[in-house]
Amino acid sequence: MTSAINTKPILIAGLSDLWVETIGDPQISIAILDGFVDQSHPSLAEAKLTNLETIALKASQQGSAAQHGTQIASIIFGQHQSLLKGIAPQCRGLVIPIFADGNQQAIDNNKFSETIAPCSQLDLARAILLAANQGAHIINISGGQLTPSGAADPILTNAVRYCMENNILIVAAAGNEGCNCLHVPGALPSVLVVGAMSATGTPLNFSNWGEAYRTQGVLALGENIPGAVLGGGITSSSGTSYATAIVSGIAALLLSLQVKRGQTPNPQAIRTAILQSALPCDDRPALECRRFLAGRLNVKEALSIILQKGETMSENIDVETVQPDSNGAVQAALSSNQSQIPAVQAATYNPPPTEVMPHPAQAQISLLTQVSPSAISPSACSCGEGGKTSSQAPSQAQLVYALGQLGYDFGTEARQDSIQEHMGEGANPHDPRQFLPYLDENPWDAAMVVWTLSLDATPIYAIQPFGAYAEQGYERLRQFLKEQLEEGVERISAPGVIVGQVTLMSGQTVPVILPTLRCMYSWTTSALIKTVCGESPDESAVQGVTNFLERVYYELRNLGIMPQERAINYAATNALNIERIFEAAILEEMDLDSIEVEPSPLCRQDSECWDVKLTFFNPRRVFEQARKVYRFTVDVSDMCPVSVGRVRSWFVR
Repeated sequence: MTSAINTKPILIAGLSDLWVETIGDPQISIAILDGFVDQSHPSLAEAKLTNLETIALKASQQGSAAQHGTQIASIIFGQHQSLLKGIAPQCRGLVIPIFADGNQQAIDNNKFSETIAPCSQLDLARAILLAANQGAHIINISGGQLTPSGAADPILTNAVRYCMENNILIVAAAGNEGCNCLHVPGALPSVLVVGAMSATGTPLNFSNWGEAYRTQGVLALGENIPGAVLGGGITSSSGTSYATAIVSGIAALLLSLQVKRGQTPNPQAIRTAILQSALPCDDRPALECRRFLAGRLNVKEALSIILQKGETMSENIDVETVQPDSNGAVQAALSSNQSQIPAVQAATYNPPPTEVMPHPAQAQISLLTQVSPSAISPSACSCGEGGKTSSQAPSQAQLVYALGQLGYDFGTEARQDSIQEHMGEGANPHDPRQFLPYLDENPWDAAMVVWTLSLDATPIYAIQPFGAYAEQGYERLRQFLKEQLEEGVERISAPGVIVGQVTLMSGQTVPVILPTLRCMYSWTTSALIKTVCGESPDESAVQGVTNFLERVYYELRNLGIMPQERAINYAATNALNIERIFEAAILEEMDLDSIEVEPSPLCRQDSECWDVKLTFFNPRRVFEQARKVYRFTVDVSDMCPVSVGRVRSWFVR
């Protein structure tokens, strides 16, 4: 959906009024989850961009993924002294590559492959958490995975929920299949989803719509949007990807305006303003109006809401209460009068047709779980208010406390064949019943395989002991694998720090954990229940503890990266606190209702403490008896989390 640049400006109604107020503030950070960004392009040379290191499969700085990422970045951050004026040039950007080239590679400096390799939902979740960790206010995701129901992997769902709870706005594309269908993450609650419309306000034929989009989506200009070409030059493209970048830029300007007015940036309030101000479809049949989502982007009215209400505006979105404007107002807002409506445009530069690169169909830019994902390795963000940081941000150890099942991988076919040869003719190194006895006789080969931690048979980490006690670390891993095989061990804990990444035989790349042996555990649910409830436990006690563990393992499953994730994962392995809580709850005939994790108001110096709160209720006296809350505090500042203080409890209505 790319063509030679049109010298006629692309018009965004109301942007001139917003630019009078602000062209962005360095305190506002936008994360671009896309392909590599060419920061040498003239429009981005002075942009305040910081690269965060990730591993995108077959990552390239010259292919179609980089072209897409560079276009998206230029729409938002294009400097106004250049030929391509971006929407929010003075905001900061975090470049987090998640897309890479597909099977075809770049042919030469002027031609690119037609496909973009997608990333998995798991790795998208990693990238979202990385952006959140580095202080992003807005996360732009110009992609998505087509899904019948709009449901996502629980880990991705939890990452999106984390952003909502921490007041971070995710802006995602609606998709380009041109159907009544949904993409994730766009369909997930709290995401602001963006469809594409023409300059006259008509939904473009390829722009998706769906029931979930009716309450959390807007249409924005998505036709012939100018963007940067790798190595210099400008092209124009159409797609919901580019409409998404426009909305992210507008949201960043509204946040910058809040900063200018001395207010605390409130991304969720900006989301509300954009949705409540959207120009609805009120003059067409209902079936046709579905394609308009909640309405068309109305920059002028969103600006008015922020100027009038500031931070006091409600964050609860109720699209039904939005008053429809007249059709005349819609047409006025979309007027092509250039003197009234400035454009995101390429100024006067018009490259020769041979320099304009073909762009892949946007429907191919998806997040598919079937393909090999790319791993995200967190690193520190050097985000000063000065110029662009073109080099990688300095590395900072990322703590992790993950739960999962242990496995192993050979990394390469050569390594697999070599070990198989040493095991003897007919041996199967993939069978742990054969491989473990081999390791007992050849313990040094334990370091020659990649030990993996998996959730639901999907590897999420590699575990690699290192240093003076590496031998003991590999011995512990062999022990855990044997216990899984012979004793029914269901989970192990993998605490430590992320130190790099490794590629598995499948082509999947996962982060590597350098483990700390002090708090590596393995257990079965039955054994943990026996520890908590005793040798002859009461049936209600067994059900209560099982319910708690199952909810941590499945409902709250996570990557163990964010501090609250480490706290809840540690809670699942801390039999002492669980025993105290369930012993008291069982005596009062109460069942588990909810599990919450929140920052602790009290903590030791140089520590990071989180309160784990378990709320119980009496199912036989729901209306007569108050619920009871049990709270214990976990310090997650060390590789091994630790409980702080004693378990406390109180009643609530």
